Amino acid sequence: MSKRRAVPPDDITPLEFFTRWVPETVAADPERRAKLSETEETIVFDFASTHGSFTVQIDRGAVRGAVGAAPAPDLRVALDEATWRELNRGDVSAPEALLRRRVKIHGDFVLALKLHLILG
Repeated sequence: MSKRRAVPPDDITPLEFFTRWVPETVAADPERRAKLSETEETIVFDFASTHGSFTVQIDRGAVRGAVGAAPAPDLRVALDEATWRELNRGDVSAPEALLRRRVKIHGDFVLALKLHLILG
């Protein structure tokens, strides 16, 4: 039986999602922490809206989120809030969003493939 991915509440704000929900969700999931145990990376999420940027720091299974953009991230993800919410709900897949150019990535493509381990 496969484990269902964690899904954030529909009304969560990007601030709550990146600074609280993601770190707490990863911390509560030993399997996810183990899969990230070799990862030391920084990801910046840039919103094409008034939400600005958020940094997610992965440090050997621990995840921290902060407001603002780190100066030299390993991966930069650009998207709008509507796409972010659709991704969170599972209404659109990450590959589909990339192909439709609703999400743009710059940097470590292999890290981009690990995003589901970090974000749910």
